[in-house]
Amino acid sequence: KEFRSSWLILITSLHCLSERAVYSAPPQAQIIHAGQACVVKEDNISERVYTIREGDTLVLQCLVTGHPRPQVRWTKTAGSASDKFQETSVFNETLRIEKIQRLQGGRYYCKAENGVGVPAIKSIRVDVQYLDEPILTVHQTISDVRGSFYQEKTVFLRCTVNSNPPARFIWKRGTETLSHSQDNGVDIYEPLYTQGETKVLKLKNLRPQDYASYTCQVSVRNVCGIPDKSITFQLTNTTAPPALKLSVNETLVVNPGDNVTMQCSLTGGDPLPEVVWSHSPSPMPHNSLIQEGNLTIWGIRMEDSGYYNCTAINNVGNPAKKTVNLLVRSMKNATFQITPDVIKESESIQLGQDLKLSCHVDAVPQEKVVYFWYKNGKPARVSDRLLISRNDPELPPVTSSLEIIDLRFSDYGTYLCIATFQGAPIPDLSVEVNISSETVPPTISVPKGQSTITVREGSRAELQCEVRGKPKPPIIWSRVDKEAPMPSGAMTVETYDGKLRLESVSREMSGTYKCQTARYNGFNIRPREALVQLNVQLPLLVPPVVEPTSQDIRQGLGRSVTLRCTMLKGSPLKVATAVWRFNGNLVTLPPSEQQDYSELKVDSVTRESSGSYECSISNDVGVSTCLFQVSAKAYNPEFYYDTPNPTQSQKQSKNYSYVLQWTQKEPDAVDPILKYQLDVRQLNQRSTVQTVIPVKKMEKGLLLEHTLHNLKVPQSYEVRLTPFTNFGAGDMAARIIQYLEPINYPNPADNTCRFEDEKICGFMQDKMDNFDWTRQNALTQNPKRTVNTGPPTDISGTQEGYYMFIEASRPRVTGDKARLISPLYNITAKYYCVSFFYHMYGKHIGSLNLLVRVRNKRAIDTQVWSLSGNRGNEWQQAHVPINPPGPFQIIFEGVRGTSYEGDIAIDDVTLKKGDCPRKPFGTNKAVALPGNGAPVLHSSSFGGPLTFFLYVLLR
Repeated sequence: KEFRSSWLILITSLHCLSERAVYSAPPQAQIIHAGQACVVKEDNISERVYTIREGDTLVLQCLVTGHPRPQVRWTKTAGSASDKFQETSVFNETLRIEKIQRLQGGRYYCKAENGVGVPAIKSIRVDVQYLDEPILTVHQTISDVRGSFYQEKTVFLRCTVNSNPPARFIWKRGTETLSHSQDNGVDIYEPLYTQGETKVLKLKNLRPQDYASYTCQVSVRNVCGIPDKSITFQLTNTTAPPALKLSVNETLVVNPGDNVTMQCSLTGGDPLPEVVWSHSPSPMPHNSLIQEGNLTIWGIRMEDSGYYNCTAINNVGNPAKKTVNLLVRSMKNATFQITPDVIKESESIQLGQDLKLSCHVDAVPQEKVVYFWYKNGKPARVSDRLLISRNDPELPPVTSSLEIIDLRFSDYGTYLCIATFQGAPIPDLSVEVNISSETVPPTISVPKGQSTITVREGSRAELQCEVRGKPKPPIIWSRVDKEAPMPSGAMTVETYDGKLRLESVSREMSGTYKCQTARYNGFNIRPREALVQLNVQLPLLVPPVVEPTSQDIRQGLGRSVTLRCTMLKGSPLKVATAVWRFNGNLVTLPPSEQQDYSELKVDSVTRESSGSYECSISNDVGVSTCLFQVSAKAYNPEFYYDTPNPTQSQKQSKNYSYVLQWTQKEPDAVDPILKYQLDVRQLNQRSTVQTVIPVKKMEKGLLLEHTLHNLKVPQSYEVRLTPFTNFGAGDMAARIIQYLEPINYPNPADNTCRFEDEKICGFMQDKMDNFDWTRQNALTQNPKRTVNTGPPTDISGTQEGYYMFIEASRPRVTGDKARLISPLYNITAKYYCVSFFYHMYGKHIGSLNLLVRVRNKRAIDTQVWSLSGNRGNEWQQAHVPINPPGPFQIIFEGVRGTSYEGDIAIDDVTLKKGDCPRKPFGTNKAVALPGNGAPVLHSSSFGGPLTFFLYVLLR
């Protein structure tokens, strides 16, 4: 039915061409696979599923038709039901993913659009198959049994694996396969709420015969050729979970630069557990070494602090784990606080009231810090009026406070707080506070005239708050009116001089900023605050922005054109000056009022008035330019890439012809097109053949055609097509014409692959063989190739003709194999005939084998033909009948002989429905090479109209 519909499409298309109808076609698309597919199946009428093994190469091709040539975009969705486009688009007709991973499975969309009708969207679901290594864990339980003196011991062997499709589990004891019902002491079941696929083997009331070797075998039934995997565990009467002990305490404090060793020793576990060290929250330090379970860190640093975990695993029970909290001593950031008498709610220091001085450092470990207080250089002595405490509930932990009761004049002086780690080589930190009649709480204010700061966008701004008091505290800046960070990214910024400096301000930085006194290194009182307003203005002058920056204007001869250059942005939004130039020469315009555009009228488009017009609009800041290209020349033609049967050839004739078709872009924009000039040049040559194609009638969408004759097989050509009007030559369009052998893919048809195209008809090299077949001809073959072996040309006898070839010279050794695999053919007939030419000349010729790979539940390779030894310096033909029961591939296997004179070649491979010819020329009929006086005998050609029609449909 599909074949008949395709013929109707072709007949309709040819009818339209014969009528010279106006032609444009909406896009159509078809997805085919060209990679390492395991199988392509139809799940239902509307969905195709492409199954591939993880790590293989995914290749999908989107074959499109339509005019103008559609643009192709690939997208992917993760699920099978979603139709939303996501992830990165790929603008290419071929989508290729090397080493595909499981997360790259999903539905892939090919979207083709050309502006005619609705876009064509096709999809295919890619199913990535994989089977991970199974994981086997053992769990044991012991329970008391009342009324007896023994205990029951139950063992659970849990086997877990990740796979696609779901795996099948087989449990074995030794070589014996276990089943759920064969033994009362055995249960096999699937647990609930497990990650991955899991099967549990339960051994109830453990018996002597249960001490054995157990194997969990997992299988995805060889899908995509994925073999079964297994894991084995030896259960004995000594099987036990791991146990550990550590040589250090759970908390270990060390000094910077020390070398630290932590010993983690096994105290139990059968089989012998594996010991692993890890570090949290960061990776293991680069200055560490793990040896026999012991972790050593040399020259330890602050960043090496953290939790170190020693874990022992033997897949029995739960892993054993010991953790060491490693602390590296450090001290930093000494701060102080002055707290006036809280009871009397005073914010200033007064004689007769209480006063508290507090001192704090950030340290590791914090609780090990020791504080010492000094007054005027001497140790402070505790008395009824002077109290020293270590922890104050109103302050951070481990903060030392010196409290003076009933402050007197004699208490004035300099107080020094020293924080230290006693007995550790860590430098002490100290902070000094002066208490006198001059010690006063802070005040904060904004200098006169600085409460509002106005700056231009892009310039520098400085906000300032003045703070007075002794001691003078730092200032903390923050934003008030916006929940936004400062330009540095932090929510607050601390400054010691009260100034906030902002570089290159933007309009988003406008708003109110707050400055306030810091609590630490100052008075412990209500913070003093002030506000500063920042206004950011746009620059007074903005360079002009104009449109169009570039415009191509086409017009018929004698018609007028008005060019307008418009100012979109600028400050002020008026054109200060507008200067017009034609081909670089100044154009004089009468003065006009200032407005937001400038115009120039070309009264008549002629050859003399055609060219480049430039309008430069400027203000006091900058200049912007509009550029116009004015002409009466025609637009370019648009080639039609979906021509049915564009190539007509016979390989033996050494020539081919090509039907070139095109439409004209916007023909009504200029004067009528009178003719086309066609220039044809063979690639790699300079000479050009020029042809004039007259035109009687032209309208938009009219499909024109011209046949190129006497093109040489398999050469490629550059074609240049230029329209001509009364104005002269228009815009040229160019394309490359390539001779392509019809590719029999993805469905087999009566067809011949001559290996003339680089795609070699969809054949692939087998990645599992020893070396590859190579594509060559008489011009590309190695000139130093071993004499007395291999063909001088392909079966056609032309220098340009290609064939496939295996080179037997070094580094090849006896028995090396090269395998060439065809595309996957969906079976449409019961019998097929594989015909091909082979060349086996040389005294060390090995073997040429033909195999058929049938895709069913698994791939099966069957050898259907084989030939060995020297067969002379001539091409010979073989016809091999096959009867595949399902989708299949053919494989050419070349086997290297005993030495280097063993090159083998093949050419002209034909796959034909039906039986092989009984007496066409005789099976394995010899074909003499050209030049020896004997006739050249070729296989039947399948390169006629039907072949090329099928090729076009499959594209």
